Amino acid sequence: MVEFRDQWFEEDSVEDKLTMHENRENGNDKNRKQGRGGKSRKVFKKIGVLTLSAVLFGGIAAGTFQGVNYLTGYAQRSEESPVSSGEDSTSRLLNVNTVSGSSEKQTGSMDVSAIAEAAMPSIVSITNRSVQEVESYFQTFGYSFQQPQQEETESCGSGIIIGQNDTELLIVTNNHVVEGADTLTVSFVDNEVYEANLKGTDASNDLAVIAVPLESISDDTMSKISVEVIGNSDELKVGEQVVAIGNALGYGQSVTTGIVSATDRVISTSTEDGSTSTEANTYIQTDAAINPGNSGGALLNMNGELIGINSAKLASTEVEGMGYAIPISRVYDIIETLMNEPTRTKVEEGSQGTLDIQCGDFSSQAAQAYGIPQGVYVADVTSGGAADQAGISAGSIITEFDGRSVTSTSELKEALSYYSAGETVNVTVYRPNAQQSAYEQSTVSVTLGGSHSGHTA
Repeated sequence: MVEFRDQWFEEDSVEDKLTMHENRENGNDKNRKQGRGGKSRKVFKKIGVLTLSAVLFGGIAAGTFQGVNYLTGYAQRSEESPVSSGEDSTSRLLNVNTVSGSSEKQTGSMDVSAIAEAAMPSIVSITNRSVQEVESYFQTFGYSFQQPQQEETESCGSGIIIGQNDTELLIVTNNHVVEGADTLTVSFVDNEVYEANLKGTDASNDLAVIAVPLESISDDTMSKISVEVIGNSDELKVGEQVVAIGNALGYGQSVTTGIVSATDRVISTSTEDGSTSTEANTYIQTDAAINPGNSGGALLNMNGELIGINSAKLASTEVEGMGYAIPISRVYDIIETLMNEPTRTKVEEGSQGTLDIQCGDFSSQAAQAYGIPQGVYVADVTSGGAADQAGISAGSIITEFDGRSVTSTSELKEALSYYSAGETVNVTVYRPNAQQSAYEQSTVSVTLGGSHSGHTA
């Protein structure tokens, strides 16, 4: 609008000059000699009216343009927008990333290279290191005289810088990227590596937020990183072009592009026992390549805004061109909740808290068939233990631990590994009613025990 208005003034000025030139060429000296009288006065009046109208039109148009920008919340970002300190200790999603080209940003016609260049400072690589028990050679063939061996494993994923508080830089990723980690490290755009801690997880939505202490990040790194712009995934249309960025196969950040193949896609995945599980959540489907290591990376629209969190966990080696991402609008509130949870580090094994229960898992098909809530089934309770004192009985189903959803024994054990014996947490359970005909939900306060004998959690 501004450029169009300036061009209009310029063309008007040229037309005036051409009119004056024609008058001179035709020997129209009479009008020039008359000065303020006759036709000349009328011409100048018309020119004055036209000029005044143009000025008024331009002013109204500019004012309207600015007013619309103000009402819609659009503001031109500065060319340099490094991460800045928060106003208070409450973590929040920040949208201060730089995307150059205001006209392109409004029309959604940015070049992929411009999007990648603007987004790279907010994308990180995440390395998960853990120690896991593996079967020995003898156990594989049925010999049980040798204890399971421990082996250090390493896996890679991606993350997106989405905010900060007074002391931490906050990064969102997939829960399966950080699950089971003994140590987490984050590599920024300048290839500098820093240790990160767990902030919060939501296994049912495959989301996690991790935190890097600001005091450990160098000023040089802080000047090179930025916070990603949050878009609106609800506005996505099938066929719209998107860009995926992530640490594919652990080789480093890579960029792929494609289109939105479907929105609100419900998908089915295979479980470890060979059964099929249907996701309750919906996803963005895209033909942009999303490979292992891309998990937790960004799916961006052509305005350079974050509209999805990629998940390679949902990909299949049997098909091509079908990648999935978690819609950002669906999980916006969940992410903000995770950002404000207390930062935790793993507790030494001998000091970890326990619920003092024997527990087990059941498939999602069984849960649907029998109307059982998806969670951890309590098979037995240690008399006088933590769960028993809190009123959790055998036959109950634990669905949340300290606000985190848990759907399996492994998830419950992982959650417990961040809590010390003696800590008090809220646990959400479903218990059979008196008629044994339905489950009733309740939340109980549990003071965690410290003994590890005779129970699995």
